[in-house]
Amino acid sequence: MPVDPSNSGAPVVALKGVGKTFANGVVALERLDLDVRPGEFVSLLGPSGCGKSTALRIVAGLSEPTSGTVEWLEAEAARAAGPRRIGFVFQEPTLMPWATVAANVRLPLKLAGLEPSAQARVDAALARVGLSGFAQSYPRELSGGMKMRTSIARALVTEPKLLLMDEPFAALDEITRFRLNNDLLALWQSLGKTVVFVTHSVFESVYLSQRIVVMTSRPGRVFTELSIDAPYPRDERFRTSADYVGHCRQVSEALTRAIGTMEGP
Repeated sequence: MPVDPSNSGAPVVALKGVGKTFANGVVALERLDLDVRPGEFVSLLGPSGCGKSTALRIVAGLSEPTSGTVEWLEAEAARAAGPRRIGFVFQEPTLMPWATVAANVRLPLKLAGLEPSAQARVDAALARVGLSGFAQSYPRELSGGMKMRTSIARALVTEPKLLLMDEPFAALDEITRFRLNNDLLALWQSLGKTVVFVTHSVFESVYLSQRIVVMTSRPGRVFTELSIDAPYPRDERFRTSADYVGHCRQVSEALTRAIGTMEGP
């Protein structure tokens, strides 16, 4: 069952007063405070260019903050155990076109020196995303949705505790996007991962999330947080319910205020 974020203890990771200024002078983030709690599904929602992806890359260690700190649960133990187990799904599938689906999914294990156990892990990851029959296919033979499933399998193959997803379904058609939303929730519930999901879609954030962090326009920081208390599993009945519409209206209004202010709620 999904974890109740309000009762899940210390954050897995916390951003404290994080700022990010790029070399060209663009201030992407300013005084960003964000807690991510164990087992929750949290979405970062905001307009394009507000720093959502930058925040995600800082959590992943792909970018360093200019100011502020990134704090991890049991930091000393994590350092002793080596790199943190983080899976990252980018907006584009970023697959190697010359490699099979299985080889693309195996790549993180190869880079981590885990080849001896690779086959079983690859098979399990492909089964989780419904691609067991496509292990020997090449990216050019896959639909957009199947490419993204491959990317998700690649992120899951190292068995990460924290899954970071940067607008993974933004380029897909609505039917495929709805289907992958459902599949992602099923994966999250069955595997018990902590998920941070970046999106600029109010509707997607409400459907997926336990908690939505609404960000201001650049420089990005937290404007407000909203809880989506609808029970899981969620399906088409929820997507067409008055409860869903009400949450969407509330989140949309908060987003409109966030875009129009520089001072906060």
